[in-house]
Amino acid sequence: MEILGYIGAVLMGLSLGLIGGGGSILTVPILVYLFQVDAVLATAYSLFIVGLTSLVGSFSHIKLGNIHWRTAIVFGIPSIVSVFLTRSYLVPRIPDPIVTFSQDPNGGAAFVMTKAVGLMVLFAVIMVMAAYSMIKTSKNSNAESDVLAADTQPQFNYPLILAEGAIVGVVTGLVGAGGGFLIIPALVLLAKLPMKQAVGTSLMIIAAKSLIGFVGDMRGDEVIDWSFLATFSSIAVVGILLGSWLSKRIPGEKLKPAFGWFVLVMGTYIIVKELF
Repeated sequence: MEILGYIGAVLMGLSLGLIGGGGSILTVPILVYLFQVDAVLATAYSLFIVGLTSLVGSFSHIKLGNIHWRTAIVFGIPSIVSVFLTRSYLVPRIPDPIVTFSQDPNGGAAFVMTKAVGLMVLFAVIMVMAAYSMIKTSKNSNAESDVLAADTQPQFNYPLILAEGAIVGVVTGLVGAGGGFLIIPALVLLAKLPMKQAVGTSLMIIAAKSLIGFVGDMRGDEVIDWSFLATFSSIAVVGILLGSWLSKRIPGEKLKPAFGWFVLVMGTYIIVKELF
């Protein structure tokens, strides 16, 4: 199972390098189901892995000038603040169990929604949303990409960008996913960034908010397996470097729908497994 888990780490990094998002949505399921990591702890581990991997992946985009720093700051600040607050205050205060449904005649609980199960179900719902975003391809996608690739100045819708940043930060804090599938459309539609700049800027935002979110978990009483984290992260970094190299030869848009279907199957499996 561990071998499959490390293969999954490569695929996670590969997806981040190729399409700038999506791969991090696999990290928590890999940690929970293949490495038997507790679901709550897995969301914390995921923040570190995704943050470090995205940071390494953003270096090549820095060299190519694909990061729009003003957008990264405008979007990143509310996202970083919300993910830090979510990990520091919201997640520790989620009750366990979250809710107990109808009781059987003997007084026992017929179904108990534990904190771990609740987070995994929420994560699976996010996976399904991400899958839909990746599968749905506009007939005009190529034409839109050409228009967005033009050397135009980004136009900012500040209220929407700030709100989107805060929402993505909460999602990241709760489930440990980078949220690239939410960030990239927001950068393209709200800030009018070209796709390549949106991908590079997204990786920088994901890196900053994920690593700071992980810091929000450091309260002094946690037990972190740093050796495992270093191994998994190193393998994921190899994946993102390979993905960045392949992105120059393989259009990410061609791979996104196929990856989306895979994520959809995974998300559906998690919902069925955890609830039924």
